[in-house]
Amino acid sequence: MSETVYTAKDYKSGQPRWCPGCGDHAFLNSLHKAMAELGVAPHNIAVISGIGCSSRLPYYVNTYGFHTIHGRAAAVATGAKVANPNLTIWQISGDGDGLAIGGNHFIHAVRRNIDLNMILLNNRIYGLTKGQYSPTSERGFVSKSSPYGTVEDPFHPAELCFGARGRFFARCVAVDGAASVEVLKAAANHKGASVVEVLQNCVIFNDGTHESVATKEGRAKNAIYLEHGKPMLFGENKEFGLMQQGFGLKVVKLGENGITEKDILIHDAHCIDNTLQLKLALMEGPEFPIALGVIRDVEAPTYNDAVMEQIEEVKGKKKYHNFNELLMTNDTWEVK
Repeated sequence: MSETVYTAKDYKSGQPRWCPGCGDHAFLNSLHKAMAELGVAPHNIAVISGIGCSSRLPYYVNTYGFHTIHGRAAAVATGAKVANPNLTIWQISGDGDGLAIGGNHFIHAVRRNIDLNMILLNNRIYGLTKGQYSPTSERGFVSKSSPYGTVEDPFHPAELCFGARGRFFARCVAVDGAASVEVLKAAANHKGASVVEVLQNCVIFNDGTHESVATKEGRAKNAIYLEHGKPMLFGENKEFGLMQQGFGLKVVKLGENGITEKDILIHDAHCIDNTLQLKLALMEGPEFPIALGVIRDVEAPTYNDAVMEQIEEVKGKKKYHNFNELLMTNDTWEVK
């Protein structure tokens, strides 16, 4: 953390070249603001991306950046973090880049718990390559590569993250600026692999894909903002809540059947058992609200710290500490 006071302007660079109305614009603004509030100096930050519309983002931040190759952002980000643990790294991927060709890198970076801020910009479509269905497109989705509708079930990013033993998962809507900033700050403050799913629109190839939560009014009706330690209430007037029903969840209305706020579940983002957190992350409308905010946030040892500790431990046991000493460790001969 730097003592210098930064503003969002300190992290801006270049002129974004995305379509007008693309969710990337709104997310970029939130990332600039989150960086400023976190106060990490620009020269201590690296933004690393793969290939896709969202992967152009490193050009628009005044930090170190690396526009890598398709699906390999997590691999490059891992190398950067292990080589320089003091760097704050934001990994930017789209749903196609991050979960298709990059899916293997994604799950192993999460499993290893590398201290990365992994941002998944999910518009459920391949935008840069002009509108093919992606790993998060719904079954039956009609696109240029599925003109009769897909015959596949999509990945749920949360399910993939939790299945890889993820310790941090959060979700926000790209155009929901204030909430996005808070989620990004929470991800950065979590030590370990932080996965943030950003629901965003593609106005050209998949317009309205997150329509139910695209507006403030829509989020009031169709989303629930989860806060650790707070009751799970939602609705325009917080008139609805979530209760447990058997092994599942149910939506209830306060005041009906004697239900009060005391009956509503309390969100525990720090619970090691992820059973309830996963149920929350997988909720879908119209029966359930879409969960936004920090859904899971659990501490665990990080890969990069463990590697550094292992290196120091091994160095302490060795008789040599540099290359010259290594050469003199075994038998030596002088040739004359």
